[in-house]
Amino acid sequence: MTGQSLIQDDAMVFSASTPETPSRWKRRKEARPEEILGAALELFTEKGFAATRMDDVAKLAGISKGTLYNYFESKESIFHAVVQELIAPQIEEFESMIARYDGPTDHLLRQLIRTWWTRVGETRLSAIPKIVISESGNFPELAQYFVDNVVKRARKLFTDIISKGVVTGEFNTVEPRTVARLIVAPLVYATIWQHSLQPFDDDYLSDEYIDTHIKFILRSLIKDQRIDL
Repeated sequence: MTGQSLIQDDAMVFSASTPETPSRWKRRKEARPEEILGAALELFTEKGFAATRMDDVAKLAGISKGTLYNYFESKESIFHAVVQELIAPQIEEFESMIARYDGPTDHLLRQLIRTWWTRVGETRLSAIPKIVISESGNFPELAQYFVDNVVKRARKLFTDIISKGVVTGEFNTVEPRTVARLIVAPLVYATIWQHSLQPFDDDYLSDEYIDTHIKFILRSLIKDQRIDL
């Protein structure tokens, strides 16, 4: 079994995170928690975490403030839920994929980078790194929560793959944790760029950016350079 059969780029659809989801959608009288999370993420993206009020979230979700408090006691609890309900399942699936994969390690690494970008970089979830970084000074507990529950787990995914490639002899001898950071950094940069300076730049981040990033990484790692990248 290969990783290709274990994961599909469009297998998971989030009502609040896909690019196709309208910014204002019709809701039932009592919105479900996932609709509240979608409204909150939209507001966090547009206004920032600090400027978003619980009243704003309730209004955009189409519910009363009292109903909102039946689900979430604070903005912080909403942010925690965004992480746990929208991001954590992605990481868990990646972890499962890596645990079951038995094909070439470079294929697994390529697939993880590409799928991460499809599911995060090209969706509304891409706004979260900028939200956390821009608000980290005023809300250090949010930053710590994000680092503990997302950053460290995501970094370990790449670290484990690189370690496997080094052990099997497919990759050059490198320090896996350092290389994992080098892999993740351009991906995070791209998401921050999209939600900050991209509107002012005519050089759009295309698929070529991700493809070139993957090639650079694999050319530095793979021992057998006869492999077609």
